[in-house]
Amino acid sequence: MGYAGDLTPQEAWDLLASDERALLVDVRTEGEWRTIGVPDASDLGGRAALVQWTTPQGLNPRFVDELAQAGLTPGDERPVVFLCRSGVRSVAAAQAATAAGFGPAYNVLRGFEGDVGPDGQRGHVGWRAEGLPWTTL
Repeated sequence: MGYAGDLTPQEAWDLLASDERALLVDVRTEGEWRTIGVPDASDLGGRAALVQWTTPQGLNPRFVDELAQAGLTPGDERPVVFLCRSGVRSVAAAQAATAAGFGPAYNVLRGFEGDVGPDGQRGHVGWRAEGLPWTTL
């Protein structure tokens, strides 16, 4: 697997709420953050970071550096919870973070808004659908 494991959105929130060292990292694109919203970490003391996994040019070559800028240090055993739209990019991010010595690194299953549902829309599952805190930028 190459990372610590998968968490449901509620399990991710519970980990973040119970471990004051844990950090939530949203790896979606800036466009997604602005148009769809972001997790609201105000009840967690603001322990969240926005670090793009991909940019318009492709994979973010500064991803690991930006994790360090967000306060993570290789080998510090600080839990880091990765979130994307549907739980795919966040797996890759958790694997890259683990390979760089960060974590334990977790993936949030179903992400912020999940896959497309039968009606052709997202948002039926995931962080937002489970009623976890979120806001707009």
